[in-house]
Amino acid sequence: MVAMPNLTFEMPHWLYWASLVLFPLAAMALHQRTKRSRQRPRASLGIGYLLWATGGFVGLHRFYAHSRWGLIYIPFFLAVLFGNAEVRQARDTLSSARRDLQSAEFDVDYWSRQLQSGTENAAGALGDAQNHIVGLQELLTQATEGLARWEGIVGMTALLIALLLLIDAVLLPGLIRRRREREHERVLADPTEEEAALHAGESMVFHDERPLKQRLEFSLTVDALNRFVGEFVGYWSVIAVFVYYYEVVARYVFNSPTNWAHESMFLMFGMQYLLAGGFALLNESYVRVDVFYANFSPRGKAICDLITSVFFFIFVAAILWSGYVFARDAVNYGEVSFTEWGIQYWPVKITIAVGALLLLLQGISKVLRDIAVVIAARA
Repeated sequence: MVAMPNLTFEMPHWLYWASLVLFPLAAMALHQRTKRSRQRPRASLGIGYLLWATGGFVGLHRFYAHSRWGLIYIPFFLAVLFGNAEVRQARDTLSSARRDLQSAEFDVDYWSRQLQSGTENAAGALGDAQNHIVGLQELLTQATEGLARWEGIVGMTALLIALLLLIDAVLLPGLIRRRREREHERVLADPTEEEAALHAGESMVFHDERPLKQRLEFSLTVDALNRFVGEFVGYWSVIAVFVYYYEVVARYVFNSPTNWAHESMFLMFGMQYLLAGGFALLNESYVRVDVFYANFSPRGKAICDLITSVFFFIFVAAILWSGYVFARDAVNYGEVSFTEWGIQYWPVKITIAVGALLLLLQGISKVLRDIAVVIAARA
């Protein structure tokens, strides 16, 4: 009898930390490459095979290739989900039947000893217990057969999906090639302004029309640092898509929930929140009660920011010092989580101090700008 396999993959600690560093770097490089490209994005065979490997069981690779035959995967996938729900219910029923049978066997043994010792009514109680065992044995047999039947249905459906995927693995290059041909025909029929210029051999020059602002060298360096860090940790959100996608598939398709997906992601988002503080201050992505502030002149706003910055630096200094203490203790003791996964906590604690330092530098940068505004307004 064919049954769905269980997924036993557990995220290694080294792979988790490496992905937090390497994935954003690769994504940033790919983004820059895409920005430099002046053509419409083309269908990629690599992306097609990535979708085939990660979401092929619902036909994502077919949909990416603009093939309606991807719909054929949907009913088979729904059958797997329904079958797995029945498998879980059958396992619960089987476990309950085994537990009740053990209890009934204990009752039979107990009343047998009572009958031998001459206890009154022991014979009737023993007969009832024996009859109960017969019924439970029938229930156990039915539950075992039901579990095997549903595991077989799910397994055969999964094999059918796997067969379709093997066929599509061979057909996918042709599907992507035909999509590219259709896209090329649409470009020729309805080109964008940039594409029309490229086809005409014209060079396009893009100008940054944003007003230039005088910036202190220190502020410029801090801005670039926090902008890079903010963009870097922003790509971590994409990692969460893949991790939770794996968790959902493992849990509901293979009945194999993980013990690391949720913990790894809430730690990642906690580090993201801490490291992006300077980026948020740089872009003023925070809540400001500006009932009066909005009506101030630029010089008045700068003076107000300078006065209230005292409270900001007290707050940041407290975070920086406490973060340093937490990080130092975590490194010295090799702190790990108390969960079964047992991930290292010291990198997480370090981000408290690093995030506070980035926020402090951005605060100093803003103070220097405000001082420059006040001086320029007086001049």
